[in-house]
Amino acid sequence: MNTRPADFSAAQAVTSLTQFRSASPLVHCLTNDVVQSFTANVLLALNASPAMVVDPEEAAQFSAVADALLINVGTLERTRAEAMRAAVNSAHQAGTPWVLDPVAVGGLTFRSEFCRELLPWKPTAIRGNASEIMALAGLAAQGRGVDSADDSLAALPAARELARQVGTIVAVTGVVDYVTDGERDIAVTGGDSMMTRVVGTGCALSAVVAGFCSLEGDRLSHVAAACYVMALAGQQAASTSQGTGSFIPNFLDRLYTLRAEDLA
Repeated sequence: MNTRPADFSAAQAVTSLTQFRSASPLVHCLTNDVVQSFTANVLLALNASPAMVVDPEEAAQFSAVADALLINVGTLERTRAEAMRAAVNSAHQAGTPWVLDPVAVGGLTFRSEFCRELLPWKPTAIRGNASEIMALAGLAAQGRGVDSADDSLAALPAARELARQVGTIVAVTGVVDYVTDGERDIAVTGGDSMMTRVVGTGCALSAVVAGFCSLEGDRLSHVAAACYVMALAGQQAASTSQGTGSFIPNFLDRLYTLRAEDLA
């Protein structure tokens, strides 16, 4: 029987963020067209190195040498799917950790079938909202495009089952983020509703999760740390923003200047 999810500690976040900034991981992002620039800037603000190599042949080559790979199906089409298959296969063979962001899975057939097709390649982590995680686990969900009508806690049983079936870590994000490997659960609080009013915060989080998965140590803790860092930066940025227009630069500034003492 699963117990109540453990709250994530600031000390764990400090350890992971320090490792991340020191490692400066190279993260290969096969992500959607809407968020590429923002995703790259988020990674750069945290001292990672983003790359967006999309040609199928080059994507396969690059995933073998990158520190981590992100697969985000937000603007999936046939050629991009070919590149993603090649990149995932190459990452799997090379032992490169990779993360699946199943954007709008459940509501659209092609992407839903495609994401399920990728699961045998064992993603290191899956990051999605409640509706996406429930749908990927084979349960009925109430998504509306990239938005979720389901609660993250309600999706935790599905996240646990998906984690056990695939052998992965699942992060189901919402007002509270829940991170599970099927046996251990972590709850991450923080963030701000303003993060849902701009494009790309969830997609960028998935790229950060990919980078954190490249670190040595407990990957469950590292994935939770990625959620914690992004939520804290969002919360702090929102407190000094008058609206969504000022939120984005403030958010990037908070990520760039975030120090160990800020995580406490």
